[in-house]
Amino acid sequence: MVSDGDPLEIYTNSEGEVIFKKYSAMSELSENAANVAEVMYKTAGCPVVVFDKDHVVASAGVPKREFAERRVTAQLEELMDSRRQFFCPDGRSNSFFPAEGVERTAIAAVPIITAGDVSGAVAFMTSDKGSEATDLQKSLITAAAQFLSKQIEG
Repeated sequence: MVSDGDPLEIYTNSEGEVIFKKYSAMSELSENAANVAEVMYKTAGCPVVVFDKDHVVASAGVPKREFAERRVTAQLEELMDSRRQFFCPDGRSNSFFPAEGVERTAIAAVPIITAGDVSGAVAFMTSDKGSEATDLQKSLITAAAQFLSKQIEG
């Protein structure tokens, strides 16, 4: 869905039809996002998923097919729009589902804010090692969001 003010890419196909596609700076950085997700996963030992404003662009520590191209949930969209961070409360049940059609919850999610606009989000997902975000994970996810923001800004 294209909202008022969303940037668009305009293409033409071989028959001369005009195609409008919503522009996503995060999609252009999917290789960097995949590298960031991999480093975070190896450092924290917890699955990581990187989103643009609409869908998953990279993941590490989870089967690629489980998250590939999944849309963001209303929960994650609301978190991004409000520019809030989510960290699973200690010992409480978690019901923060960032990706549609996936039963795995997030233990931490931070929006990627670029020049005052939301570009996406980074999330640590639940794993066998626990269901709450550690201090290391909180620092890593915040740093990852800031790094991806700087990559988008150029």
